[in-house]
Amino acid sequence: MDSSEYEGNEWVLRLAGSPDQVVRARRLVSMTLGRDHPLHDDCVLLTSEIATNAVVHSRSGDGGVFTVTVAYSSEAVRVCVQDAGSSNAPCVCHAPADATGGRGLPLLEALAHRWGLVREAGANKVWFELVLELAGVPKNRLAGVR
Repeated sequence: MDSSEYEGNEWVLRLAGSPDQVVRARRLVSMTLGRDHPLHDDCVLLTSEIATNAVVHSRSGDGGVFTVTVAYSSEAVRVCVQDAGSSNAPCVCHAPADATGGRGLPLLEALAHRWGLVREAGANKVWFELVLELAGVPKNRLAGVR
């Protein structure tokens, strides 16, 4: 089950909550931005992480759906993944070095200029924004803004 919708510079894609749909979420971001967009690789990586979290850690992966929204310009990208909710809020936990998972939200923390989590009406909405470097403002100054 999937449906997509386009408005201006924003794409919305609704996907079944199965692991094979994470690649479709990545593909949406890749095709929307184009491989030449300077933020392409980081956006695809972070989308993969938060879409995987939606499938693995929420009711989306239990027969539900999740939605990916991509809004972009030549200077900035915002990606949002909304899932079917979970009993616990996602956390920025630091995984042990030998763990095979647990690095999604720490990657958001490290790479995104801004990111956030909204828990509303039983659903989780995780979003991130990446912007091209602003003249005179180093990335690490922006990364702490929430």
